[in-house]
Amino acid sequence: MRIHQLIGISLILVLGLSACADEYGNRKPMTDAQKGALIGALGGAAVGAAVSDKHGKGALIGAIGGGLAGAGVGAYMDSQKKDLERALAPERDRGDIQVERIDEKTLRVTMTAQSAFAVDSAEIKGNFDSTLDKIAQVVNKYGKTVIGIVGHTDNTGTAAYNQTLSERRAAAVQRYLLARHVAPQRLSASGRGESEPRASNATEEGRALNRRVELFIVAVVADSNPG
Repeated sequence: MRIHQLIGISLILVLGLSACADEYGNRKPMTDAQKGALIGALGGAAVGAAVSDKHGKGALIGAIGGGLAGAGVGAYMDSQKKDLERALAPERDRGDIQVERIDEKTLRVTMTAQSAFAVDSAEIKGNFDSTLDKIAQVVNKYGKTVIGIVGHTDNTGTAAYNQTLSERRAAAVQRYLLARHVAPQRLSASGRGESEPRASNATEEGRALNRRVELFIVAVVADSNPG
């Protein structure tokens, strides 16, 4: 199953669970921000599931020289997160990029489209090259991960156009990382169009947050029972 199908399943689950309980146990609709956080977590799980097929995962583990042992995953991802935060400190301070821990084996790096891409464009801005160079240096240091690149848009324009634009943006980041020697078997790219907003599209501030590219960096864990 491809990553975009897995993330699509995650979205269906989110929409089916799009209410939460207040302190009195009453159900109320989730906000766009709450949905965005839940979709992000499920999206990270979907990226990890993309390498869970035994044959595909076995080939990947061989290509990267072995997966991580279960007990060492958390420390490995903690160290990678600290290196990303250190390298991207100026971008984080400006609000151009976010580095988050989704779960024990998943990090999410969110790049705002206003800093990485011009409006209605899939061409990476020249002044963002140095940021992607830093990301490539860190993920090359931590080679026992896969990187799922997911593009998003706001709801301006048609859904079909936005889907294509989000795919083109994700593909542009993938090409850049490939050119910086990130192994191709570690990378996948997909687009979600306008379907997974992290904020309301009713304001320009919200639309700016929704125009983004996310990198889900997921640890490849060795099978505990390879037989």
